[in-house]
Amino acid sequence: MIDYADFARIDVRAGTIRAAEPLAGARKPALALRIDFGPEFGERRSSAQITARYSPDEIVGTQVCAVVNVPPKRIAGFESEVLVLGFPDADGHVVLARPQFAVPDGARLF
Repeated sequence: MIDYADFARIDVRAGTIRAAEPLAGARKPALALRIDFGPEFGERRSSAQITARYSPDEIVGTQVCAVVNVPPKRIAGFESEVLVLGFPDADGHVVLARPQFAVPDGARLF
C-alpha cells in the first residue's frame, strides 16, 4: 500500500495531441507525439506504442492523460518527455486513458 502523499507525487495531466507520426527506428511500432499541455507546461513529446489501435491521422486532436514529471527517456533517438497512459485490451493492445469530456489542456488528475 502507498499513502496519498506517494500518489500525489505523480503529476498526471490532460493534453491534446497536436501531431503524430510513425517513430522511425523504433524496435516496436510506435508513434512520435507532440502533446499540448497548455500554457503552464507547453508542448511536450512522447513515444507511444499505440499503433495497433490508433493511426496518426485519427489521433491528432485527441486529448490524452500523461505523467508529466518523469525524466526524459531516449527511444530510437527520440526524446520522450512524458509518459502517455493506457490500458492493455484483451489482445494486449494499448487503449489510451483519456478524459470522457473535454477538459482544459494541463488539467491535473486528482
